[in-house]
Amino acid sequence: MALIMFLTAVAVLLTGFPVAFTLAGVALLFALGGTLTGAFDSHYLSAMPSRLFGVMTNETLVAVPLFVFMGVMLERSRLAEELLETLSQLMGRVRGGLAMAVTVVGMLLAASTGIVGATVITMGLLSLPVMLKRGYSPSITTGTICAAGTLGQIIPPSIVLVLLGDVLSSAYQQAQISQGIFSPDTVSVGDLFAGALLPGLLLVGLYLGWLVILAVLRPADMPPHDDRDSRAGAAQLLRALLPPLLLILAVLGSILGGLATPTEAAGVGAMGATLLAGMRGQLNVDCLRAVAGRTATVTSMVFMILVGASLFSLVFRGYGGDELVRGFLSDLPGGTFGAVVAVMIVMFLLGFVLDFIEITFVVVPIVGPVLLAMGVDPVWLGVMIAINLQTSFLTPPFGFALFYLRGVAPASVRTSDIYRGVAPFVLIQLLALALLGLWPELATWLPERIYG
Repeated sequence: MALIMFLTAVAVLLTGFPVAFTLAGVALLFALGGTLTGAFDSHYLSAMPSRLFGVMTNETLVAVPLFVFMGVMLERSRLAEELLETLSQLMGRVRGGLAMAVTVVGMLLAASTGIVGATVITMGLLSLPVMLKRGYSPSITTGTICAAGTLGQIIPPSIVLVLLGDVLSSAYQQAQISQGIFSPDTVSVGDLFAGALLPGLLLVGLYLGWLVILAVLRPADMPPHDDRDSRAGAAQLLRALLPPLLLILAVLGSILGGLATPTEAAGVGAMGATLLAGMRGQLNVDCLRAVAGRTATVTSMVFMILVGASLFSLVFRGYGGDELVRGFLSDLPGGTFGAVVAVMIVMFLLGFVLDFIEITFVVVPIVGPVLLAMGVDPVWLGVMIAINLQTSFLTPPFGFALFYLRGVAPASVRTSDIYRGVAPFVLIQLLALALLGLWPELATWLPERIYG
């Protein structure tokens, strides 16, 4: 019944029905049917109020609306536009330099906002017409923009890492209690931020390396552009780079330095983004109303999904779903390694049809305690999941980043161009995932050095 319930939820989601109501509705229907037939103990539902109260009083989750506010406000401040313009002037003289500038801007926006959809759309609106006008191949152009836009999945302060940190913390405690450890260790969002930093920079380096190779192999598709009248000077470069770098230092530096929790740092980031918008003359009542409205919409969606997922996981466990998953993963050949590979494959495939929020709140609470009880490092697992979800964002034909870019791309850019363009970056993502799997120290070294 647990398996049928999970497949039913996926099938309803594929019809386009809202996620939060799908999860809650399917759970209630199966709970009602199971109660009437005697297959489900309705007392499981009595734990729901305490779960909701736990969500309401969870200080970590306060970081979500604050980071969303920061990202939306930075969109309004035209930070991305000035960054892209300045770096393209600086690097455009090099063959392939404009594509590299887009990647660097994507990295800086990821470290400033952490919102994937907004970054892809912003980069598409700003850089797509410029790159096409300067003679770049449509496939290289769209692939670079999609890949750079999804860096917000893995580079802190990522909303994905905030949500994963909260879910994995609970899963880690469950795993230890099931092993008889009643004073469990904890894993925090700060641990995940530190763990994701080096893999995120590695991914940026792999992207830039691929663009250099493309510039050598296909020079006609990535022409240089030398406009002597629009070269960026040192003052202009400093004016464009200093604000985002200071904001990144304030947010990430305070977390990694132990000066602030992620929630406190998110508050600093939200205020910093507001000050930046004010300094650029973009801050007014209409701007604040629009930013607050967008923040409320996104935050409401996240928390409604969290409520629906909590109910879903409760009923799933009532049908013995956790035991089913534990038995399945334990019986796989290859032991812990085989179980991790199987979970990564399932999450990659689910990423075609489910959003990262749904996977985080539905799948991770089911498989997380099992894998962590098998001895998997929670920080390494969280970073692996984040990179995996980022890969599914890019993978044709259902990658969400592809739909975001398709929505703002001109009709002259074909969908097949977008698919061809992202294919090499999907392989790069899988390479990064494999490297992280072979060398877990890429994710665990920095948290150990910072937090001991």
